[in-house]
Amino acid sequence: MPDPSLSIAQHYHERTKYHPKTLSNRELDWSKQPVPFKEYKIGSAFDLKPYLTSDPSVAESDQEWQRLSRLLFCSYGLTVKMMTMNGDPVYLRAAPSAGGLYPAEVYLISRGTPLLPAGLYSYQPQSHSLIHFWDSEVWSGLQSACFWHPALDAVQLAIVTTAVFYRSAWRYQDRAYRRIFLDTGHLLGNIELACAINDFRPHLIGGFMDEAVNRLLYLDSAQESAMTVIGLADLLDIGQNLPLAPTALASKTQLNFPAIPEGELLAYLHQSTIIPEIPNPPLLKDMVTEPTTHPAQTDKYNFPFCLKVPTATSAIDWGEHLKELETTILKRRSTRAYSGANLSLDELKALLDFTYQPHNYVDQGLDRNPDYFDLSLIETFIAVSGVDGLEEGCYYYAPKAQELRQIRFKNFRRELHMLCLGQNLGRDAAVVLFHTADLAKAVAQYGDRVYRYLHMDAGHLGQRLNLAAIRLGLGVSGIAGFFDDEVNEVLGIPMDEAVLYITTLGRPR
Repeated sequence: MPDPSLSIAQHYHERTKYHPKTLSNRELDWSKQPVPFKEYKIGSAFDLKPYLTSDPSVAESDQEWQRLSRLLFCSYGLTVKMMTMNGDPVYLRAAPSAGGLYPAEVYLISRGTPLLPAGLYSYQPQSHSLIHFWDSEVWSGLQSACFWHPALDAVQLAIVTTAVFYRSAWRYQDRAYRRIFLDTGHLLGNIELACAINDFRPHLIGGFMDEAVNRLLYLDSAQESAMTVIGLADLLDIGQNLPLAPTALASKTQLNFPAIPEGELLAYLHQSTIIPEIPNPPLLKDMVTEPTTHPAQTDKYNFPFCLKVPTATSAIDWGEHLKELETTILKRRSTRAYSGANLSLDELKALLDFTYQPHNYVDQGLDRNPDYFDLSLIETFIAVSGVDGLEEGCYYYAPKAQELRQIRFKNFRRELHMLCLGQNLGRDAAVVLFHTADLAKAVAQYGDRVYRYLHMDAGHLGQRLNLAAIRLGLGVSGIAGFFDDEVNEVLGIPMDEAVLYITTLGRPR
């Protein structure tokens, strides 16, 4: 029977942990491998390929198309076509995805602009086009579903990201829910930075009435469901330079639930994390109350007598008009093998700076306060195996103090190989970074829906790490499959920190 003290999100997390004694390989039914694209048989197509150029001398109307085309391409466009040994094509996208399964879909909702008539659009990565599959005004329905979020009052376009559950569940079964939201976080990281390149500002909305948005997009919610809504502000329009607004709303916390069979956990958790529809929904500002406790002004862990290493450094240069950032997004690949060689301490500092200190990049045109759901819930621990000028061991990264605080002094290469399910990436990486969260505390604050927020925020941070590493000429690869409890035990991470995501960093072989 379920532990009555655990919510459904905590129960799901416990049930989907990997353990060395129980993990077994499962044969995949390749005949049922899902197609990672969604096609629409009807609708008007808007071809975006002619506008991928960044030539500023084109006509003003084409410049608007350029901005939108490059935004979508840098967010989720196809960047590489490869052939498998069987001769089947495999397409890689700008945002990474576990197993190359790409569960996310991207939709655009237009209020009605000179560029895009009102209605619903599906972004088609395989053809880099938009399919206008519904041509009636739906904006007021979107506003209502998002509790009249203030960003939607001013903007003319919104992005909705969804997930097709089976694409990930085919391979990862119930644990796929974790990967779906990590992948969505990767996509959010790309959207954030692609918006900056193209003079947009994304306003992230995680609190919405799920079924209302699904119905708006004509989704079968048992197969595909909305994950985020993003108001797309045009920074070239002074009326769309908007203040920050809440990104997250709480759901209920479900403590009473039946015994759930294997294979049904994902669907049950997702249904438990929805925000139900409310007739005549209230305004968002009337739903969000001031927190009784303010976010901590100091970092969570300050271990006595530990080694402390300052990490403040100069910012990574992303080039004039962020040209090098765009190039990096499009050439990013997950590293398949590391050489085992060391990183420099300056390289590690630069990686942390871009990921956790966005205010250092405002002079380059990046947002000093990009939207997350709640980064105060995320902690970062780093296993150092090979960094010149830094002792081997496990460190806590304190982003407010900008320093590394040593927890354990030890070479963990052999243990990291085991913790990452025997993947050589863990053993040969110079640095392995862990994102964690106190799940009980998070659920108490946001209900079970926080499980989505935590993994999306971890994926968003992971994508910033990905891009910083590629810009520095380093290798990087995310790992969502690991032995959960053993990570805490081996590295000395407090046991109430649930491991969300692992990023490996090193010199590519």
